[in-house]
Amino acid sequence: MSVKRDYTRLTTPLVRDNGALRPATAAEAAARVATGLAPHRGEAFGLLSCSKGTNEMNYIAQKFARGVMGSNNVDSCNRT
Repeated sequence: MSVKRDYTRLTTPLVRDNGALRPATAAEAAARVATGLAPHRGEAFGLLSCSKGTNEMNYIAQKFARGVMGSNNVDSCNRT
């Protein structure tokens, strides 16, 4: 027995208000992400990246961790 799933791509960001998702602007969604990440800035933050990602993706991830989050705690399994 196969189950048909109807997956569609989101075209607008969604935010959760009182347990329900609602459409939001990109600026509002980004502000919520920034507010949620702010308490975790500094050495309390760590980032793990994947070796299956491109070098460019891993580079951007480490720039985010170091430049935005202020943490040198970046690791990837592609160093083995």
